[in-house]
Amino acid sequence: MPQMGKLFILMGAVFIGVGLLLTLVSQFSSFKIGRLPGDIYIKKDHFTLYFPLTTSILLSLLLTLVLSFLSRK
Repeated sequence: MPQMGKLFILMGAVFIGVGLLLTLVSQFSSFKIGRLPGDIYIKKDHFTLYFPLTTSILLSLLLTLVLSFLSRK
C-alpha cells in the first residue's frame, strides 16, 4: 500500500506542474490549449457547443506516452 500512496503523490505533483506550465504558457503567448484546429465550436443565437476533439486526442496521446514511459522498469 505505501507504493500506491507514493504514486498518488507523484501524480498530484505532475498535475500541479502541468497546470502551472499551461497557465504560464497561455499568459505569455497566443497559444491557447483547447482552441486548436479541429476543435468543434458552434455558436448560434442562444446556443453554444464546444467539443475539444483535437485537444482531447492530443492529451490522450501525451498521457499514454507519459504513463507507458513511467510504467517501464
